[in-house]
Amino acid sequence: MFAAYAARIDRDQPLNGLELGERPEPEARPGWTTVTVKAASLNHHDLWSLRGVGLPEGKLPMILGCDAAGIDEDGNEVVLHSVIGQTGHGVGPDEPRSILTEHYQGTFAERVTVPRWNVLPKPKELSFEEAACLPTAWLTAYRMLFTNAGVRPGDSVLVQGAGGGVATAAIALGKAAGLRVFATSRDEEKRKRAVELGAVEAFEPGARLPQRVDAVIETVGAATWSHSVKSLRPGGTLVISGATSGDRPAHAELTRIFFLELKVVGSTMGSKDELEDLLSFCAATGLRPVVDQVLPLDRAREGFERMATGELFGKIVLKTS
Repeated sequence: MFAAYAARIDRDQPLNGLELGERPEPEARPGWTTVTVKAASLNHHDLWSLRGVGLPEGKLPMILGCDAAGIDEDGNEVVLHSVIGQTGHGVGPDEPRSILTEHYQGTFAERVTVPRWNVLPKPKELSFEEAACLPTAWLTAYRMLFTNAGVRPGDSVLVQGAGGGVATAAIALGKAAGLRVFATSRDEEKRKRAVELGAVEAFEPGARLPQRVDAVIETVGAATWSHSVKSLRPGGTLVISGATSGDRPAHAELTRIFFLELKVVGSTMGSKDELEDLLSFCAATGLRPVVDQVLPLDRAREGFERMATGELFGKIVLKTS
């Protein structure tokens, strides 16, 4: 079957390790099901995998891709939850959790095998392309906002780095949930897009906000960390799920954190129950993921290149047919 996969690890030039071509069909396992992939979406996790983060060379070649929507062996339209081993289903109780492509072949292929527990019904209101955007970036944003930040309608939120998958999802979800959303981006066009998506205002990174916020959604890391901490009201919450600009900020702002009793919460992915809630939320409200570009699977390299440059706004989706 045709697939996009990591053939080599290159920490400095990750796309040098990306190959497109034939790979073996997925092997049947007890308690697992094979899904015919209709659409899959790119995440920065795929670039990190090509750099060897979470993907040791001994696991190569590895088909990339965490997210997918497709048709299972019984003909049902489904969405995949990409965290494997979260409850022991299909892998045994002692296996630590992992994300697809860390230990098991991923979704950038015509077919993928996952534990049956990891398959959720696709709402009829969502297309395969829309549903394929939800299981990583949108689920991460959902958990950051509603589980780890604990925000409620009427609260205020700052989303750093508008344009990326998680940030874009956080803006759209926040607007749909009745939050007052502010956003930042270095790019003027992305700031305009953020306002169109639902942000009250969008600013250059580091700009003073009209008010201090209840929560900050942080995926940029070192470049925006100090601004994120300074933007919080006393007792506010900073939720971080990534550090695309690095994980060593020049100013950790520790004094401000303890003096104002701020909360810093790490966040990774989300649970199957949260994905089910997210799917229902989108189906019920009409909220849809922002899709930057849809490409056929054999043009996956173009999608990786666009994501690597940071030019995208929203999700890049790969279609198998």
